[in-house]
Amino acid sequence: MNSETLQVLSSPGTYVQGKGAIEQLGTHLAQLGSSPLLIADDLVWGIVSEPVGDSLTAADLTVTRVGFGTYATPGSVDELVATISESGHDVVVGLGGGSAIDAAKAAGHLAGIRWASVPTAASSDAPTSSLSVIYSEEGEFLEYRFFPRNPDLVLIDTQVVANAPEALLVAGIGDALATWVEARATSRGTGTTMAGGRPTQAGTALARLSWDLLLDNSLMALEAVRAHVVTPALEKVVEAATLLSGLGFESGGLAAAHAIHNALTAAPQTHGLSHGQKVNLGTMTQLVLEGAPTEEIEAFVEFTTTVGLPNSLSEIGLTPQDETELRAVAEGATVADETIHNMPFPVTADRLLDALKAVEGISRAVRAAKGLPAPVLYVAP
Repeated sequence: MNSETLQVLSSPGTYVQGKGAIEQLGTHLAQLGSSPLLIADDLVWGIVSEPVGDSLTAADLTVTRVGFGTYATPGSVDELVATISESGHDVVVGLGGGSAIDAAKAAGHLAGIRWASVPTAASSDAPTSSLSVIYSEEGEFLEYRFFPRNPDLVLIDTQVVANAPEALLVAGIGDALATWVEARATSRGTGTTMAGGRPTQAGTALARLSWDLLLDNSLMALEAVRAHVVTPALEKVVEAATLLSGLGFESGGLAAAHAIHNALTAAPQTHGLSHGQKVNLGTMTQLVLEGAPTEEIEAFVEFTTTVGLPNSLSEIGLTPQDETELRAVAEGATVADETIHNMPFPVTADRLLDALKAVEGISRAVRAAKGLPAPVLYVAP
C-alpha cells in the first residue's frame, strides 16, 4: 500500500508540563538511561544548572554538560555524536531553545541512543517532533532531518517559561498560529505530513485546538510572563505552543507558511528575527495566497499586531519594491520538495511573489482601519 494513502500520528513518549517540572527531570531521565549528556548554551545553563543538577544528583545521575552555539549545524551535530561515543552516554538532553533541542535529537539518532527535550521557553514547537531543522553557520535553512521516532521525553517548566523574555513566548505564539492554517490546507489537498502519511483527524483537531487556545489566552499569558508568574492562561498557551502545535504540525501537515519561512532565512535582511516571527509573515502570506475571507485576514492582522508579531514585509526588513529578494524567496519556497506543495492548489513562484507583494498593502490598510500602528521597517543587527 502506498504510504500516501495511510494516516499517521506521531508523538513523544512522555510529555511533562507544569510549575516546578524541572525539579523532576532526574526522575524521568533515570527511566531512560544511566549516563545523560546535557546540551545547553552558557546563558541557559546559568538559569537551570542548579535545579537540573540537584534533580540529577537526587536520581543518582552524573551531571555532564556541553555548550552549544546558535544553530543546529551539520558540524555541531557531528561534534555531539563524537562526544556521545567517546564518553559512552546513553541519553542526550537538549536544554534551551529549538536549535539546541534539534541538535540533541539529530545527535541522539546518529549515536543510536535515546533523547529528551527540555525547552526553557515556549518559543517553538520543535521539542516534540521527530525531525530536526538544520542550518548553516550563518543561519540559512539547509534541510529537515527525519527520525524514526519522537523524543522519549519532553519536559517543560512553566515557571522557567514565565521567567524567560517575553519575546520568546511571542515567537512561540507566531510559530504555533501557523499550525491550524497549514493543517487545514493540507487536509483539503492530497499532500503528506511530516509523520509520513495523510493527516489524521486527531492531528488536524489538535492543530485547531492550538489555534483556539492561542486566540483566547495569549494576551493574558503575555501579562503573566511580564509579571513572571504562572497562570492558567500561561499553562494553556505553553501547551498550545509546545505540545498541541508540535503534534498538529507533524501529524496535521505543513504548507506554505513554513516553506516561506525557510526561504526567508536566505535573505540577510531577516537575520536576527526569530523563527516564529518569520513563520508569522509566512502565515499572513498563506492567507493572502489562498484567498482567505477578508474577515479572517483582518482578524489575523489585528491579533498578531496586538501580540507583537510581524504581518508585513516592512517588519521583517523587506519592501514590495525589493524585487530581487522577493523573487528569490518565492523561488526558494516553491522548490520541488517544499511543503508549500501541500496547498490544495498548484503554487508557482510567480503566484507566491504576487501574494508576498500584496501583504504590505493589506497589512497597512487593516491597521489603519483598526487604529493600529503602521508597520515599521526592521533593520537587521
